[in-house]
Amino acid sequence: MRSAVVAFVLAFLLALTLAGVHAFAQQTPATPGTRVEVPPPPFSDGIFPCSTCHNKTMPPNRTRRVLTDFHTDIDLRHDTEHRWCLDCHDADNRDQLHLASGEAVKFEESYKLCGQCHGEKYRDWRAGVHGRRVGQWNGQKQYLLCVHCHSPHQPHFKPMAPLAGPRPPQRPK
Repeated sequence: MRSAVVAFVLAFLLALTLAGVHAFAQQTPATPGTRVEVPPPPFSDGIFPCSTCHNKTMPPNRTRRVLTDFHTDIDLRHDTEHRWCLDCHDADNRDQLHLASGEAVKFEESYKLCGQCHGEKYRDWRAGVHGRRVGQWNGQKQYLLCVHCHSPHQPHFKPMAPLAGPRPPQRPK
């Protein structure tokens, strides 16, 4: 009798685990077709939509160069030897980004662009380990984009001094 109860409990726990894994898989952005909820990207005031300035009267200049007229406040420190603006920003439609394949990507889906080079971080982001997501543990979630924490032009955080560790709980005397 006791072994039957133990077997039943183990089978029940296995079923719950498998159901939880299935529910998790249904909610992760890794599942094709799953819509990822993200807040709007943190654009600087007056900078978006880019087509306000980058329109038909301003043809794209695809030459790699230091920007001297506009966007001089951008200090590109993101693989500077190999990267330039138009490696990520679309030259023909500045209101979107593009993948290495040339596929257009909305700014709200910039995680796809970042994930091309930062695959391990992208995997962790999808799983909820890297970055922040909020929502129901077994339901709809909202993810923060990479740019909510990292500047796309200077993604590394400045070194920070560690804080003191947590104090262990004290029993009343």
